[in-house]
Amino acid sequence: MFDKLKINPDLKRQYLEKGYWSDKTLNDCWNATVEKYPDREYIVDDRGFRYTYRQLDEAASKLAAYLKEQGIGPKDTVSYQIPIWSEFAIITIACFKVGAIAHPIATSYEKNELIHCMNLTETKLFFCPTFFYKTNYEELIRSVLPDIKSIKGVVLLDYVKKKTSGIPTLTELLNQYEPLPLQDSYHGNGQDIAAVLGTSGTTCGSKGVILTHDNIRFSEETFSKELGLNEHDIMFMPAPLNHATGFHHGIIASMLIGSKVVLQQKYNCSDAISLMNEEMCTYSMGATPFIYDILRELEVSNTSIPSLKFYLCGGAPVPGYMVKRAWDHNIVLCEVYGSTESVPHVYVRPLEAISLNGTTSGRAMEGVEIRVVDEEGKDVPFGTQGEELSKGPNVFVGYLKNPQITDEVLDDDGWFHSGDLCIMDEHGCIKIIGRKKDMIVRGGENLDSNSINNNLEGCPGILDHTVLGMPDSRLGERICAFVVPQKGYESLSLSDILNYLKEKEISKRFWPERLELIDRIPHTGSGKVKKYLLLEELNQRMKETKND
Repeated sequence: MFDKLKINPDLKRQYLEKGYWSDKTLNDCWNATVEKYPDREYIVDDRGFRYTYRQLDEAASKLAAYLKEQGIGPKDTVSYQIPIWSEFAIITIACFKVGAIAHPIATSYEKNELIHCMNLTETKLFFCPTFFYKTNYEELIRSVLPDIKSIKGVVLLDYVKKKTSGIPTLTELLNQYEPLPLQDSYHGNGQDIAAVLGTSGTTCGSKGVILTHDNIRFSEETFSKELGLNEHDIMFMPAPLNHATGFHHGIIASMLIGSKVVLQQKYNCSDAISLMNEEMCTYSMGATPFIYDILRELEVSNTSIPSLKFYLCGGAPVPGYMVKRAWDHNIVLCEVYGSTESVPHVYVRPLEAISLNGTTSGRAMEGVEIRVVDEEGKDVPFGTQGEELSKGPNVFVGYLKNPQITDEVLDDDGWFHSGDLCIMDEHGCIKIIGRKKDMIVRGGENLDSNSINNNLEGCPGILDHTVLGMPDSRLGERICAFVVPQKGYESLSLSDILNYLKEKEISKRFWPERLELIDRIPHTGSGKVKKYLLLEELNQRMKETKND
């Protein structure tokens, strides 16, 4: 299943020679950190669970003993559908200890999605809570078991609700097993598979992204080094841990440097601010909606987060006005860019954030190369729009069981074709414009939907908003704005928005031509807008309007 990895042999040799790749696994890294910082806190969550490195190592070693008894080892997949709980880290480290492939799954996945992704990965063992936030996961997994032929067993986490079946619980296993001796743990090399992560699914699909120990270790060691992070830093992680942001920058980055990560199981802005102040968090990372809410709450409540040095913001371009708003609250806001396939490899360094003021997404980290190319794959001049390509030790090694799609985006020379449009300046800094497919093509003109969306910021009566292309028989597409109105503005009209844009002296070319009010803008777990759902909703509304 994992034999057909796409690794350029020349790049592999280069990365090994430069020390970017090595024979170290994430298990080796974990053991080194535990030995160095046994009594430092590693992970804390808002349920009151706290683990030092030594304590979590003991729990993970006990679970690893169970995994090994079940016959789980290298190239076997362990899937887990766990909320933003500290147990996520226990399961992940246990996988590393036996060489199993970690496969975290979104808590939003339902029956068909579970069946698909676990059959894709040939899951051997599955972890989930009995119940969490309106979903009975115990019933859910029992309903899909007959359709997953590879699975050997299930383990439940019964903290919210007691189990109703004979399935073992994590608590029972931790009480029953002795820790796996260090000498019996996994000893492989950095090119072994460490994890399969699902893409965020903004286009109504999720692919299994294969990542090696080297991919993940290099990415997070370099990321932390260039940001100046060390064992004294404390991260607040609001993003789901199954996504690259939470998995890499929350769970892995922290354990590589011996620092602490603070988790909140379900994001609430005011509680998040209180938690960051209680734990004295020094930095955080998440999608634009998280920091947007935090800044608004700080303004409304007249509070602050004195310990927070900077906030790393990914998932969408960060406009200059957001950088300024954050700075007004003594928070340095830095844009970060990447994907599950090429985990954030471009970012604005904190010392440069204020001077750059949202004009760029940043420059590449050490060891990563970037190109900007046209439709024919040729490099474009500085200041010219093109597709972003990246190559480096962090780039994934293929989509699971999908060589055709792998070859479409990962070429033989090791370049990952992101599908994102950007502009590069002479200093190597790029500015992400948006996805190729997110461009609105109106009358033959390519319009940047992100810039159009940013123009709506500050319009009275708008709580949340996004912009997308509306099918049009004459022009191809027109501009449609989906808006969540504030309380008391339920009658917000298109003319209200256009008057606001007129006052801002925004060119008419960038004015929305249709307004749709909606209760909530749908987002993925990592904060990206699910535009495909809004397009479906728009098509249905247009059809109903036509029938009327």
